[in-house]
Amino acid sequence: MNDLLGSVWWMIVAIGVLVTFHEFGHYWVARRCGVKVLRFSVGFGRPLGSRRNRHGTEFAIAAIPLGGYVKMLDEREGDVATSELSGAFNRKPVLQRIAIVAAGPIANLLLCVALLWGMFVIGRPDYSATLGQVDGMAASAGFQVGDRFESIDGRPVRTWMDALQILTTAAIDGHDAEVAVVDAAGQPHSRVLPLSRLADGFNQESVGREAGLAWQHQMAPAVVGKTVPGLPADGVLLAGDHITAIDGNRIRSFSEIGPRIQALGERGGSAMIEVDRQGERLALELQPVRRRDNGDGPEYWALGLAPPETAMPAVHDAVQRFGPVAAIPAAFRETGRMAADALGMMRRMLTGHASVKNISGPVTIAQVANATAKRGVAWFLFFLALVSLSLAIINLLPIPVLDGGHLLYYLIELVKGSPLSERSMVAGQYVGLALLAGLMGLAFYNDILRLVS
Repeated sequence: MNDLLGSVWWMIVAIGVLVTFHEFGHYWVARRCGVKVLRFSVGFGRPLGSRRNRHGTEFAIAAIPLGGYVKMLDEREGDVATSELSGAFNRKPVLQRIAIVAAGPIANLLLCVALLWGMFVIGRPDYSATLGQVDGMAASAGFQVGDRFESIDGRPVRTWMDALQILTTAAIDGHDAEVAVVDAAGQPHSRVLPLSRLADGFNQESVGREAGLAWQHQMAPAVVGKTVPGLPADGVLLAGDHITAIDGNRIRSFSEIGPRIQALGERGGSAMIEVDRQGERLALELQPVRRRDNGDGPEYWALGLAPPETAMPAVHDAVQRFGPVAAIPAAFRETGRMAADALGMMRRMLTGHASVKNISGPVTIAQVANATAKRGVAWFLFFLALVSLSLAIINLLPIPVLDGGHLLYYLIELVKGSPLSERSMVAGQYVGLALLAGLMGLAFYNDILRLVS
């Protein structure tokens, strides 16, 4: 219930912020062009509260918090007094109308840059693109546990999400990815992940797993939860001990302990276990013993360790932070990168290369809003920036009823020298509504599939 309420609340906050900026863009440019704005509403339906400024604009907060609008004086929507005709939107030159309509998406773009600037100044904690487990295709290609991705196909990789996004795009395009890594010993290597060999119909939402990659932060930390009575670790290692190395080999996750102990047991002799015990570094000598579970299973070498019953959070090792000045170009670069990735994914979906399962609806967005809010201010700012950019791109699509559809009408008017006929515009509105209804239906369908899967 708390997650549900949190998702609803943060979704409302996000929509409120993003819609207010979007509509303020329309409002601000309209006022500069001399258009009379009748209402600036955040939300739809019955106003919960409103006030009117000296220019006659009513500012309202409405009951349904799923969008907003700016209503301007327009002869197409009602009678306009002769004395007010100069302030009607439809009477303005086409270039001014283009500026007014484009101002909303532009406001969302600028907001995206501002939000990313704030995120970089605060610092967004994240995880490096370090491998915690390798098998299948990745193992055959020479990738190893502890490899840290530095770049993929020449694009720099700062976090595991960067790596996953670039790999997903490469997999959808069906080409192999050239990956520059630094191994566990600090040595650079160039490896090639043969993503072109992925089977047809692979899961585009889990390219990492399909390729045999698991990230280090997804693995259980090498922390002792308890020891098994009567086995070597009993009384030597304590609950909470963080195992950092075994026989000089660095340990990054609990899953690495078993294979390392097995190898030591087969070799014979004791092992030096290095641990961090509440900040104190210790080196403890233990000798593995042979063990068989339930008296009839296969024998294996063991120390008698078990992980904590409750999963421990991984330590952030890739914080993205800049000073206030350096964060400005970083925010513009990140906005450009995100926009290019979003447009590229849209192109791939339109051409049938990317799955339409990548489209998310309000349920998924609300869940992500709640999850990022829990992770801190910087993460929530990143979420707002991403959605703000998405709103800008979607609104610029040349679909009637969206800002991009109106811009298309005005560009046609600019070229032909006269407005489109009322009949053509109405027909376009119906087509646009049908397209939006289909898109929203698909988004809801994907949301439902994610909930039940």
